[in-house]
Amino acid sequence: MPEPLLEPLSESETRLLRYLPTNLSVPEIAEELYVAASTAKTHVKHIYGKLGVHSRAEAVERARALGLLAPSSLERR
Repeated sequence: MPEPLLEPLSESETRLLRYLPTNLSVPEIAEELYVAASTAKTHVKHIYGKLGVHSRAEAVERARALGLLAPSSLERR
């Protein structure tokens, strides 16, 4: 069982987290969420810190392990 988060993700961070498994860039995610690119980058930085990771792939993997994101279609087989 993975270590739980010390601090939960905010609602805004959770919304952005759902886009991390996609091929969209952070500025493109910002457009989708109607926020400034700088705001999206700040959310990503906070997500990485709260998840204790250093990359987008690690963030997605850890979020899936914690049940914050649905498993990938490859994992469901």
